Amino acid sequence: MTTPPAPLRVSLVNGSFEQPTVTGVEILPDSSQTQAPKRVPGWLTTASDHMIELWQTGFNGVPSADGVQFAELNANQVSTLYQDLPTTPGTKLYWRLYHRGRLGSDTMALDIGAPGATVEQRRMTDGNTAWGYYTGTYIVPAGQTLTRFAFRSVSAAGGNRSIGNFLDGIFFGTAPYVVLTKTAVPAGPLDVGDAVTYRITAQNEGGGAADNLVLTDAIPAGTTYLPGSLHIVDGPNAGAKTDAQGDDQAYYDAGANKVVFNLGNGATAAGGGSLPNTETLPAGTTVEYRVTIDRASGGKQISNTATATYENRLSGTPEPLTSTSNEQITDVKPAADLVATKSADATTVTVGQTVTYRVAVHNAGPNDATGVTVTDQLPDGLAFLSADATSGSYDPATGTWAVGDLAEGATATLVLRAKATKAGMVTNTATATGNEKDPDPTNNTDTVAVCVEPARSCCDPCATQM
Repeated sequence: MTTPPAPLRVSLVNGSFEQPTVTGVEILPDSSQTQAPKRVPGWLTTASDHMIELWQTGFNGVPSADGVQFAELNANQVSTLYQDLPTTPGTKLYWRLYHRGRLGSDTMALDIGAPGATVEQRRMTDGNTAWGYYTGTYIVPAGQTLTRFAFRSVSAAGGNRSIGNFLDGIFFGTAPYVVLTKTAVPAGPLDVGDAVTYRITAQNEGGGAADNLVLTDAIPAGTTYLPGSLHIVDGPNAGAKTDAQGDDQAYYDAGANKVVFNLGNGATAAGGGSLPNTETLPAGTTVEYRVTIDRASGGKQISNTATATYENRLSGTPEPLTSTSNEQITDVKPAADLVATKSADATTVTVGQTVTYRVAVHNAGPNDATGVTVTDQLPDGLAFLSADATSGSYDPATGTWAVGDLAEGATATLVLRAKATKAGMVTNTATATGNEKDPDPTNNTDTVAVCVEPARSCCDPCATQM
């Protein structure tokens, strides 16, 4: 299934009670006590003294369930521990938590609803030998734009409700929601043969972590992947990656012509990891790869989108989700492959005879050519007689044949006549150019050599030069 429209993000603050750092056990002010030098972020309590009790893992032999700290439900008084969060009516919220008894079996209630009108969702009873794990969902009722997520002590072993009911690893919020943003550098318009760097940023704008996050990007049609260009720019597992599959968190699939990145904390060569929401990882994670623009893309647009698959595991059963990036469009300037060919009717003439050259310029595409010019300056030893062109005109003073525009697949020809004025080897070159990028400049030039002999005998200079 695809990612639904993002609701207002809901996510608890300090769900595992990792802040502030404590030694052993400490009773600290809740988050409402802004003047306190050391307080518990995110959490509030109904206790009149506004105090919350935090334990460090291992204190009194009790290990944490998540991270290195956890909380005891009540500090000095029997009270309710809670957070109030802005919510969008109709939004599905997920919750999960760990609960454990202190002296024996303790019972706690989870209450959710509008402040002052919460409804008990579930009661949990656990002993003091292991953490119990619980999950559930909650649909925000119509008109409820502020929702309280609260814990209430029901009973505790030993009879004192202010002693017991440990809490840890709490989550309450919306599902993960991965947003992909794709850019191309340079932005264009570009030429055939240019390199383009595609950069994709994945940010989790949801509440829960996006698990098993895998980003796939098909190499855009009309481009060719540049080997060795895979890179995780920032975020978990940043660094250059190889093209091979199975050795790091990215690879190039030549058969499918696509790149694949396994992203997030804990990502491996075998699969994606977990991407926290932007409250924890504001910049998300960014990847890039490079392509070159193929000849066939001349005068066209290159269009491309990236896709990410990931899972919502908040309910315990993985829910597959998909996100698609913005469409990145790059304009490509027209390109025209001009091919020049030159021949002579005879490669051996005598002084006083006419040398006839035939010059052709062909546009092999992929686009029409404009401002086509062929430079064909007659060398010393040849005197211009005449020129006939199927397109444009030839200027003997500059040796320039102004062909003009030449459609894709079209050919223009020039017949150039000159009188041989002295003996020797005469070499003549024609070079074609146009306004558009030429994807293959190696065929723009062609050269013909003609031996000019003396009128009555074979030319020794010619023989020595041939």
